[in-house]
Amino acid sequence: MKEEEKIFKGILFCPGDPELKAIKMRSHKLSAQYSQTEEDDIEIRTALAKMILKEFGEGSFMQGPVFFHYGVHTRIGKRNFFNYNLTIQDDAPVTIGNDNNFGPNTTIVTPVHPMLPGERRIMLDKDGNPKHLCYAKPVCIGNDCWFGANVIVCPGVTIGDGCVIGAGSVVTRDIPPMTFAAGNPCRVIREITEKDSMVYKPDVLADYQVEK
Repeated sequence: MKEEEKIFKGILFCPGDPELKAIKMRSHKLSAQYSQTEEDDIEIRTALAKMILKEFGEGSFMQGPVFFHYGVHTRIGKRNFFNYNLTIQDDAPVTIGNDNNFGPNTTIVTPVHPMLPGERRIMLDKDGNPKHLCYAKPVCIGNDCWFGANVIVCPGVTIGDGCVIGAGSVVTRDIPPMTFAAGNPCRVIREITEKDSMVYKPDVLADYQVEK
């Protein structure tokens, strides 16, 4: 079984495997190229994003700089906005839906390392050869979410549609749809309801209107 297949099965794999290193090197170089582009280099940026990622939906925008570990393990839907310093360490698959907004310094991570120092340093394969090993858990983010600045999403987390994640949160567990969650570790504060509408904030709404 190839090491990349082991990643997708959620079992231990060797990140130093030559094939995996080649995938990562490609993504790192393309991420660096994207990060060196100007904001109005729209065609170049779109082309690079589609080279880096498994999927990059129409209307999505990444401010840059960006960093993708594998790149090809990430799917991004339509009309997403990512502020600067986006990092996605996508050993396992990362799936992001449509119409999400991500504040600056969003970090999504999927790899998990052994807790014991000796096992982090070295383990043995079936033939007794020493290997540096880890495993990874996928991350899934739904639609219409808003992430504040400096949010970290940890391995194995699923975030439902319509969520708001407060600034500085470290999301270690699943967040149900239409909830406001915040903190370290991140926890659900309350449900989001119709009473959160801007209609009830006329001093902020000013002369704008809520679409009906």
